[in-house]
Amino acid sequence: MSELARGRMDSMDKIHDFKVGETFTIQKKVTEDDTALNYGSGMLENLFATPSLVALMIEASSKLMDGQLPEGYITVGRKAMVEHNKPTVLGETVSVKVTIGEIIGSIVMIEMVAYDEVGEIGKGHHERVIVNKQSLLDRANKREEKLHPYE
Repeated sequence: MSELARGRMDSMDKIHDFKVGETFTIQKKVTEDDTALNYGSGMLENLFATPSLVALMIEASSKLMDGQLPEGYITVGRKAMVEHNKPTVLGETVSVKVTIGEIIGSIVMIEMVAYDEVGEIGKGHHERVIVNKQSLLDRANKREEKLHPYE
């Protein structure tokens, strides 16, 4: 690992106080907006959609960490792998528990498990990266400028 990379990783340790094993749980009652029908699956109008599950898992992961960061810093998703193994019907409550599994510099690996009122419905892994919000927006704006080079 280069000295620059090592220095960036060391500086990230000072930005956050995350601990491996730290958890956060979020709950949501399944509404029509959360069903597969809303995501283009016309045959499943009363079942909780996988994109809704993934969104709830990402929301829980973000809430676990973002409130602990200093002003100007946020986490952004980098990678997610989710298994949605059991159906949940409209009106049931889904709970998602996220746990910090590993921290490597600015990268935080999160374990995610989802339950409905009957039992486990899904699980997964998610990577989030700690970033300076303004720097990220600046990079995004520079990319956007490439779409309109003559304006």
